[in-house]
Amino acid sequence: MRLPARPSPLRPALQTPPADAPLDVVVVGAGIAGLTAAALLAREGLTVELLEAHRQSGGCAGTFRRGPYTFDVGATQVAGLEPGGSHARLFRHLGVTPPAATPLDPACVVHLADGGGPVRLWRDPQRWREERQAHFPGSEPFWRLCAALHRANWEFAGRDPVLPPRSLWDLGQTLRALGAGNLLSGPLIASSVADLLRLSGCGGDTRLRRFLDLQLRLYSQEPAERTAALYGATVLAMGQEPLGLWHLHGSMQALSSQLETALAAGGGRLRLGHRLQRLRRAGNGLWELEATVGRQGGDYRRLARDVVLAIPPQALPDLLGEQLPPGYGRRLQTLPDPSGALVLYAAVPRRALAPATPAHLQFDGTSPGALFVSVSQEGDGRAPAGQATLIASVFTEARPWFGLEPGAYAAAKAETQAAIQAGLQQGLGLPPDAWLHAELATPRGFARWTGRPFGFVGGLGQRPGCFGPFGLASRTPLPGLWLCGDSIHPGEGTAGVSLSALTACRQLLARRGRPLQLGA
Repeated sequence: MRLPARPSPLRPALQTPPADAPLDVVVVGAGIAGLTAAALLAREGLTVELLEAHRQSGGCAGTFRRGPYTFDVGATQVAGLEPGGSHARLFRHLGVTPPAATPLDPACVVHLADGGGPVRLWRDPQRWREERQAHFPGSEPFWRLCAALHRANWEFAGRDPVLPPRSLWDLGQTLRALGAGNLLSGPLIASSVADLLRLSGCGGDTRLRRFLDLQLRLYSQEPAERTAALYGATVLAMGQEPLGLWHLHGSMQALSSQLETALAAGGGRLRLGHRLQRLRRAGNGLWELEATVGRQGGDYRRLARDVVLAIPPQALPDLLGEQLPPGYGRRLQTLPDPSGALVLYAAVPRRALAPATPAHLQFDGTSPGALFVSVSQEGDGRAPAGQATLIASVFTEARPWFGLEPGAYAAAKAETQAAIQAGLQQGLGLPPDAWLHAELATPRGFARWTGRPFGFVGGLGQRPGCFGPFGLASRTPLPGLWLCGDSIHPGEGTAGVSLSALTACRQLLARRGRPLQLGA
């Protein structure tokens, strides 16, 4: 599966450093962002170790098994595998083949529960245009405006800007990425998708607004009124060619596995079961890291010249303690809470599903909220022949789940699971006895799995005040400490967090006087 790796810019073979020698970089968190950052830096010849608290990589894009069933923990679809896409560029640069995947067509089928029929997001742009004209007559001015903004955004993003800039180097990279299209998009940097509806004369289309609220919530955690216009214009175009959303063969873990291969090829080391407990900048300018190892609580202590944190920024105050700059600490305290998730992992006989049931659906009007449903496809490795896995998720506030006493927690969990199953029975036409397996994960479960505070499953939410130049920077005020992941530009999804990792790596290497540039 691995293509011949390009020779390292520093040395062809990386020797394991002595145990007491400082590492060049320690990356913390082996989700897609952390794996990407570690693999990129190892390929550049740096000594790299990647720490992961869990027993496997992947984070919210990981996988677990229940008997014969394979379930994706959180993320169930991938963007950026098309030629020139973010994942395709990164895998080509790293010298590994992308995981096998099938383009989703339709990308999603949205049921608005209003009697108007399902909305199918076709991959073919002309077919999608005809679909939306049938469901949302008179809305083309809105879609044309979104398309123009998307083109400007895509050209800008392809030139690898650094947002938000926090140094002259960052600013130079961003200015270099600007193009003529940004004259259109720039004035709308503080606008929302709802503002685009009003600007295009479509603000009164309540059905379109309902559709947008559902779709944007998946990718920005926010409805149209609170989703940044420039972000929303792009994610609304992700399902159509020449872009696309993809269904991985086997499971989402295939993405992590290929990145692990790239990390090992560069001489980097993945340390599973290592939970970071303390991070301190010493007087010599090195970073001291302390972690517990496994369930037995062994110790890991290393020095590093740079640290890349691919974990939620809400974890920084506990890790840094008094070394956290006061102003930066106040900024972190004001960050809005990301969402939590309630997720049903289930299996049913395939005969219980309608023929040609799509891989991804949304159902509005269900309890405890709108459901996003992923259905395994025959032969994709997630269920035995003749059976299908179902993953149904709904956003929730995370913190309240941690304040429940055991009895109240068990009751709330059981009630939620029953409600989601009832919603699926209605939406998919399942009989009550179809369930071969069913279990519910709450934010408590995600906290145990990912180590994220309160089991947060997404980033900050792509509000105008948190997006692009107004977001949290990958360059922290502490020299040699970098951030990447779903709270850093350009936001959520495996493609987004990979680009955030690329930005952090470019900044880290530029500080060492070295460029990092991916091909087209």
